[in-house]
Amino acid sequence: MNFHEVRFPTTISRGGQGGPERRTDVVVLGSGFEERNSRWSDGRRNFNAGYGIKSLDDLHTVIEFFEERRGRLYGFRWRDYADWKSGPPQQQPGLGDQRIGTGDGIATVYQLLKVYGSVHAPWSRIISKPVQGSVMIAVAGSEKIETVDYTIDYATGIVTFLPGKEPLAGTSVTAGFEFDVPVRFDSDKLEVSLSGFSHGAIPSIPIIEVRV
Repeated sequence: MNFHEVRFPTTISRGGQGGPERRTDVVVLGSGFEERNSRWSDGRRNFNAGYGIKSLDDLHTVIEFFEERRGRLYGFRWRDYADWKSGPPQQQPGLGDQRIGTGDGIATVYQLLKVYGSVHAPWSRIISKPVQGSVMIAVAGSEKIETVDYTIDYATGIVTFLPGKEPLAGTSVTAGFEFDVPVRFDSDKLEVSLSGFSHGAIPSIPIIEVRV
């Protein structure tokens, strides 16, 4: 797949803007009532990194990063500072933050997930780009050790328990972690403007989430 396991410069992405997008069809009936239908089962994040440009050096860094990705060709990691941990962004990840499965004594493979909401219509988001060294896994509340009890693919977010370490039937498998968003540039062209500024400015650097 056309994806580079490298993160967009965080000093610039911290000043970016954006967030999740949904696609919903709304039909207003003659009676005034509405029929609403969700076209996407999952949300999709969009960002604009242009707001993070503060200097000519920042501008040069983005151009260099853009050229190495060949514009829209290669995906990369993005730190969404509003949502980058298994729990709230100002708290440290904890072992019990997210339930990623229930053991049956046989299954060894579990996908990292983050659940949004809890009562009306909770949504499970697949976490495919965890941050290396940040993942914690527990079975029935007992912390497990990476490479001893399980391995994790940091390019997919898949946790694999080693032979003899399979979670027992009925036990809860939970996780805490940091993660990035898989994205790509949403344009093959950067509009760079230097006029009227003491530093460089890129009015728009559109970035969009990709499925991996």
